[in-house]
Amino acid sequence: QVQLVESGGGLVQVGGSLRLSCAASGRTFTTYNMGWFRQAPGKEREFVGVIRRSGGTYFADSVKGRFTISRDNAKNTVFLQMNSLKPEDTAVYYCAAAQLITTRAPDYDYWGQGTQVTVSS
Repeated sequence: QVQLVESGGGLVQVGGSLRLSCAASGRTFTTYNMGWFRQAPGKEREFVGVIRRSGGTYFADSVKGRFTISRDNAKNTVFLQMNSLKPEDTAVYYCAAAQLITTRAPDYDYWGQGTQVTVSS
């Protein structure tokens, strides 16, 4: 029902900011909770945060206070604002859609292709 495409990744210095976008196709976008995950080389895919259909958000401890998520249902787009970036934030970032509110990757029904974020000192 949904195809997701991430964009906005790139190279940023430590302490800098990036804003990622996730554009969804179809007309079922508003029925899903939208999560963000990341995967660094040699590591498992890691939960970053999720925004509920109602707009409420929840974040992993590793990014809490630095990242925010918002959604524009009219434009079928979700955003991940990343501030105070650290080298350990370097990863491929994925957006995903789930009918449940969940932090578990296997519970998500649809995934984007990912966008690379590199934080350099």
